[in-house]
Amino acid sequence: MNKIKFALSSIIVLLVYIFVYFVTYNFVEPRAYDFMVKNVLTEKLPFDNKKQIYGSGDIILVVIDAKTIEKYRWPWKRELNCKIFDYFNQYTKAKVVVHDSLISSMDKEDINSDKKYFDTLNKFNNLVVGFMPNIKPWENSEQGEVYDKRFSEKFSINVKNEYKKIPYLYSSVLTFPVMYFDSIKKVGSVSILPGFINGKLTKYSIDEVYRNQEYIIPYKGNFYPSLALGAFLVYQNNPKIIVSENYIKIPELNYKIKQKTSKYQSIVPIKYYKLWNGYSHPMISAVDIMDSYDNLKNGKKSIINPEIFKDKIIVIGANVPAGAGLNDNKNTPITTNHPGVDIQATAIDNIIHNDFLKIVPDFINYFLIILGISLTYLFIRLYDLAKSTFLTATLLISYLALATICFYFSIVINVITPITIFLLTTILGYTHKFILENRSKEKVKSAMGKYMSEDVMKRVISNIDNLGLGGKKANVTVLFSDIRGFTAMSETMSAQQVSEILNEYFTEMEPIITKYNGIINKFIGDAVMAIFGEPIQDKNHAQNAVKCGYEMLLKVKELQQKWVQEGKPKIEIGIGINTGDVFVGNIGSVNRMEYTVIGDTVNLASRLESYNKIYKTKMLISSSTYEEVKGFVDTIKISDVEIRGKSHKMDIYEILKVD
Repeated sequence: MNKIKFALSSIIVLLVYIFVYFVTYNFVEPRAYDFMVKNVLTEKLPFDNKKQIYGSGDIILVVIDAKTIEKYRWPWKRELNCKIFDYFNQYTKAKVVVHDSLISSMDKEDINSDKKYFDTLNKFNNLVVGFMPNIKPWENSEQGEVYDKRFSEKFSINVKNEYKKIPYLYSSVLTFPVMYFDSIKKVGSVSILPGFINGKLTKYSIDEVYRNQEYIIPYKGNFYPSLALGAFLVYQNNPKIIVSENYIKIPELNYKIKQKTSKYQSIVPIKYYKLWNGYSHPMISAVDIMDSYDNLKNGKKSIINPEIFKDKIIVIGANVPAGAGLNDNKNTPITTNHPGVDIQATAIDNIIHNDFLKIVPDFINYFLIILGISLTYLFIRLYDLAKSTFLTATLLISYLALATICFYFSIVINVITPITIFLLTTILGYTHKFILENRSKEKVKSAMGKYMSEDVMKRVISNIDNLGLGGKKANVTVLFSDIRGFTAMSETMSAQQVSEILNEYFTEMEPIITKYNGIINKFIGDAVMAIFGEPIQDKNHAQNAVKCGYEMLLKVKELQQKWVQEGKPKIEIGIGINTGDVFVGNIGSVNRMEYTVIGDTVNLASRLESYNKIYKTKMLISSSTYEEVKGFVDTIKISDVEIRGKSHKMDIYEILKVD
């Protein structure tokens, strides 16, 4: 039974741990991750005071912002974009131009405007534009197959596939207009799915926070880069890459990106940088580029010096939060209004400088949790409340400090989940300790109950912090009982036989005494001393003591018949009862004490018991007890008895019958 209880308890505790881990990891840990990224990990990119620009020096943003649409009303004809792209094609030596946008339809009212724009794009060999993979399958599968074939032939990249099982998420792509399709040469996925933490994929942790980048997109047996990886490949002259579940490798650059793969995706956490006026990279308004193009074309001075773009990666996008259909802000760990174009730039920056978060393996997180659980439980089991609480608090603070240091050095470990598990262990540990201590107390009480009265034991336990010598004066009734001829009987029997008779006798007497609110103060050889009125408060203690003594005599008669049948000697007992004032409390030394009663009342009860031998009686009571019980007992008065130790004679009474 105990093994079954232990097994059930273990299963319940394990299920509690699993539930708390699941809830905390999937719904609370993302918030802790975001907090650490924002307040501990995130750093500002370098700022050049002379040029008044910030960033890594490799990326510059060109943004269609509120300032741009103030001058050029949106939506505008696409040929206006030509000013931006012709500026970079004709007047700058930018290394890569990235267009963070999607074009899925033609301007039916002005196709010529679109054609001019597409012709401009066709002039670029270093341009990467966005495409969007879709989870939903093609509506027309035949047309989809035709498009997939053309799409893969033109835009898929040369990848050595080392996946054991290729992740599968996308079933179609957003189609380009034919003229646009024919004009562009490089594409990259602009898909960034929200949710997930620590690079780990779980459907329960999906929220509206963008934390990760999917650098490689497997689709229909081919591989495509993200917009960031596409820009990087052009920046590095299109090196060959190797992909697997754990890495994206570029051997010729001795470079690899660690990623996590599920059956759906392979993703890498984005390392964000602090924002400067809403962006983490240098930002130039598109209108300044457009006006610079006009000036240069007309022989005037450019507003923006084309030289600053030499060998840079230019990321062109739109961000007008107030409306105009150009709001591309997203919720990231560092802000709720992060421009999408800057997110793409950050992903590019990460990959260019190999500046990634280092995600610790799962087994390290599990090891830290198990270690913390073990230490927390040991603290609780081995130390008192104050010390174990201090050590547990120290453990929690130490782990939080460890997590903070790790994030500071771009190492990501679980933050709140282990702390929650440690707190749960504290609760369960103290609960277990409380149960064990209660069980131990019950065992002690059970064992002590065999050596002292249960009521005395309860009194001791209730005053466990105030134990000491001393007591009080109280009116009680004391009962002594003794076996007649015990010495002679013990001489003719073995010690074992004597102990068997005594044990059986005492076993039968104890419940009778308890029944009448008495406590057995002590066993004295073959004698029993019982007290009525303390510590159990009973105003009828004298009456109950007499009833108890009478029932003890009746029980002895039953035992006599049993013992005769068993060939054991027939024993008789004598009982003496006295009522009076006594001192009741703890008697002894400071190191060893006994709860008992002392006083002349006790001595007289003992004398009365011994007088049963003289008067051939079985139960004698004092006159003080008689005054309390005379209404319901039949007695014989024994007058003028000379009591040893008393200066005067007194009357005592033999109990004949109790009504």
